[in-house]
Amino acid sequence: MDERISSRAVGTNYEILARNYLERVGLVFVAANVTLRCGEIDLIMRDHQTWVFVEVRFRRRATFGDAATSVTYAKRKRLLQTAAVWLARYGASFDTSSCRFDVFAITGHRTEWLPDAFGMH
Repeated sequence: MDERISSRAVGTNYEILARNYLERVGLVFVAANVTLRCGEIDLIMRDHQTWVFVEVRFRRRATFGDAATSVTYAKRKRLLQTAAVWLARYGASFDTSSCRFDVFAITGHRTEWLPDAFGMH
């Protein structure tokens, strides 16, 4: 089996798991796998008036760091850029909209939801 297809399928399953969890705790689903030239956002949700941009990460084991620590500075920067472009398409910006960046991390069988995992600076 093509490894890229199977890893994409695994990623999709964990994004569904994250979405279901976040919906159970009260967030409202807006979009999944938003891909723009500058990057991709796994999930976009709403928490009342706040846009929530969610990065879903999976690591089979924590040998080289857990899933949460795999969200590097470069990845955070790409997420910020992608969210800014996505907001601009709807006539909004970080200055005019309440936004936060969450990480939903799965390491082995352990899941962690990290609301407001990193800021816009």
